[in-house]
Amino acid sequence: MRLLVPAGVGRAGVLRRPRLHQLLEDVSGAEQLARERLQRHPPVADGAPRAERQGDPVVRRRRSRRSTSRTGLVLDGLTRFTVVDDTVQVFLGGWDGDPALLPVTEGIMSAFFDAVTTERLTMAPWAAEVLARHRADGTTPPPLSHGQRAVPNVIGVHLLLEEGGKVLLGLRHPDSPFAPLRHHFLAGHCEQESAVACLIREAREEAGLEIEAEDVELAHAVHVVDAPGGQPRLQLVFRARRRRGEPRLLEPDKCLGWRWWPLDALPDPMVPYARAALDGIRDGRLYTELGWD
Repeated sequence: MRLLVPAGVGRAGVLRRPRLHQLLEDVSGAEQLARERLQRHPPVADGAPRAERQGDPVVRRRRSRRSTSRTGLVLDGLTRFTVVDDTVQVFLGGWDGDPALLPVTEGIMSAFFDAVTTERLTMAPWAAEVLARHRADGTTPPPLSHGQRAVPNVIGVHLLLEEGGKVLLGLRHPDSPFAPLRHHFLAGHCEQESAVACLIREAREEAGLEIEAEDVELAHAVHVVDAPGGQPRLQLVFRARRRRGEPRLLEPDKCLGWRWWPLDALPDPMVPYARAALDGIRDGRLYTELGWD
């Protein structure tokens, strides 16, 4: 069991009781997510939770709105697990996402902890009691709703330049953290930009080439993972039908030089997915998978 605990960044020594608390675990029941809210929920006159008195539809809307606006989580099918001191409602649901990707809002950061570590964390006594109760009764969460298993994929963009039956490749620097002394396309990772905009930028920065978006077409895509459970990457290879300029070495700390290689006599070693992409292009395929078996 792993617990996701948010830590408030505020006045030292001040712990405010959350208004809404969500206890989440993955579909196998092996993980929990404890989401603490930093706003106290004042009890109504009869001591019943205000949202409870307003009816279940209000409870669902309030949970959904706060999960989305404060954490970016979209959670469906939450069920009420318990009520603490007639003021704090705790809900159970399923989530298996990456807490590192949650936005940091209202001074809250979240991280997973295993059960042993969780017992040593400083938390409100009522929260510790809720977690102990959950572990003891073996309550299982509702099924995950569609899309909650999404894993971010890194997008790589690669330039395919062909000339007289040859293809442009660069030899990566021996100190490169990725594929040292292997031949590779001119390439880069998408930032906050489209794939074609990334291609145009990388071509200019790495080799002094000017390319227009209308001269670019997708030639191949390789969906690759280096090891089971590793970071998935979608490698897009774009063919540029025209260009201005000749390849120049502008980033010598990354690449030792550019060279045109015959398509029937490619260099060795090459980055494996780059070779797979060229094989796929030669065979008339648009898509290849590597490392998923």
